[in-house]
Amino acid sequence: MALIWGCATAGNARPSDGAPGGFERAAEQAAAEFGVPKEVLLGVSYESSWWEANHGRPSTKGGYGPMHLTDTTSGTTYAHRPGEGPVDATGTDDPSEHTLQAAAAMIGVAPRTLQRDELQNLRGGAALLASYQRQITRELPTDPGSWYGAVARYSQAADTATAGRFADGVFEAIRAGRQRVRKDGQRVSLQKGPSVRPATTQLASLRLRTLAAAAVPECPGELNCRFVPAAASNYQVSSRNSNGIDVDFIVIHDLEGTYDGGVSWFQDPVSGVSAHYVMKADGSEATQMVATKDIAFHAGNYWVNLHGVGIELEGYAAQGPTWFTPAQYKATAALVAYLARRFDVPLDRKHIIGHDNVLPPRPARAPDAHWDPGPYWDWEKFMALLDADHREAVEAERGATGGNIAIGQAVTIAPTYGKNPQPVTVCASTCRTQTQPSNFLYVRTEPRDGAPLVSDLALHPDGSAGTNHIDDWGSTVMWGQEFVVADVQGDWTAVWFGGQKGWIHNPAGVNTRPAPNARIVRPASGANSVSLYTTAYPRADEYPQGLPASDQTRFNVYTFPQGQAYVAASTPVDADDFFPATPTRREVVVTGDQKYDVIQYNRRLATVKTGETGR
Repeated sequence: MALIWGCATAGNARPSDGAPGGFERAAEQAAAEFGVPKEVLLGVSYESSWWEANHGRPSTKGGYGPMHLTDTTSGTTYAHRPGEGPVDATGTDDPSEHTLQAAAAMIGVAPRTLQRDELQNLRGGAALLASYQRQITRELPTDPGSWYGAVARYSQAADTATAGRFADGVFEAIRAGRQRVRKDGQRVSLQKGPSVRPATTQLASLRLRTLAAAAVPECPGELNCRFVPAAASNYQVSSRNSNGIDVDFIVIHDLEGTYDGGVSWFQDPVSGVSAHYVMKADGSEATQMVATKDIAFHAGNYWVNLHGVGIELEGYAAQGPTWFTPAQYKATAALVAYLARRFDVPLDRKHIIGHDNVLPPRPARAPDAHWDPGPYWDWEKFMALLDADHREAVEAERGATGGNIAIGQAVTIAPTYGKNPQPVTVCASTCRTQTQPSNFLYVRTEPRDGAPLVSDLALHPDGSAGTNHIDDWGSTVMWGQEFVVADVQGDWTAVWFGGQKGWIHNPAGVNTRPAPNARIVRPASGANSVSLYTTAYPRADEYPQGLPASDQTRFNVYTFPQGQAYVAASTPVDADDFFPATPTRREVVVTGDQKYDVIQYNRRLATVKTGETGR
């Protein structure tokens, strides 16, 4: 068998060539070669990468291939904003960050080969698992349950709780079975094994540390959470939810850096920023830095901060070569589901949003608006994980569900992530264009390929066309957003978008699905247009004497004229504002009599006065 899998065959057909069953056959042969039960190898690969090779790109944790073999000192990452230059990936001498080199040595293959050749990557992962099993039992049993300790060791976790969670996830996949269609079209299945009994007592033999009890963070029980307070100047103490200020948004960001670096940044009083939570790239740890009752400074829009909980992910938005790990998706989904239950936040993309869905409070700040977590955060997969049934196979096979599209109806933007490659230009020290699976669609001025992208006047005051530069966000729609159909021509669907008619490529409705329950708002009868805002503050005369009124600035470069329609959140919100307590005053909440609808206007949310709109 070693001759078949040797380096001489590295250039031959690989599972990624899309041959039916190629990945499963490769996994079966790698498992047999190293004496690992096939179920265990497939379970570990599923938990590590969802069986994806990701074209040899590293994850945000520095892991490669379907077995997520790590090398945190190779490769280059790219900064969030053009002009900041490249940022070298950071790593340490910790062996857990260099399993790729260890696996390569075991099977006699160059480390670089394991990065790109998923056949060899599977062999390397199997060799590592076998070596860990021998350390525990000195044999290679055929019973999958007897591999619990080796699977826990494969997580490279330093503590028993994290290692146990990884192993439990693997054995839950083995017990219940999993099936998934990979990005290259291969269907992969892990058959149910309900009779498998994991030997959980093996965990003690790994002699990992047990985490000491600390201040209790606000986290779901399955997460390894700690509380490390942000600098006092980086947030406001409040009593949200009990003082009438509701949590309406959960905002996903990325750090553009490392987990430890993000925690340190929020502890630095000079930074002036914070988030409620920071999530580690491998899902092994989360740090809460601001209590959910308090107001963190994360979204660049104080009114959104007032009503939001911010979650920062270790990773990079513009870094095309990397991908977010399954563990990070699952850990973040567990946290978001927990927060949504606590604060009654709807699990939809009008309330579970990215930083890239938040408009700045004033038009002048639009060119500096952030666009994280970026085009490579798989909203489709993430929102599926928030489904209590975790119906991953159904989501993977959803395909084209758009069907007939009628003018005036609402549709949800829903391209299948793995089948939606989009070109993006990223500029650091130099510019490069990368094309890979993405969570967005371009919006064009006409129903044809090559037509100019729509112009966002906040980004292009001269009316020039949008571009595919990653920070030129004004001509894109994101997965999960909802818009009203304005026209249909052949393979193209027009939606009302940012005050104009914008066209998306949508043959047979493949990139949309109906949104029959969407709440659609239009200018009230007799009104020429509706004013657009990005906050919802009371009127100046509604503030108590001595308290300065926040500026409710009209976003006057945007229009919402008669004849157009947009999708709003299910219920309007109150105009409100907040003033923290001082040594001479208790905290103050100011509430106005005006209500606002929060609408999906373009890539970002906007607010409109309810009195100016109708249904």
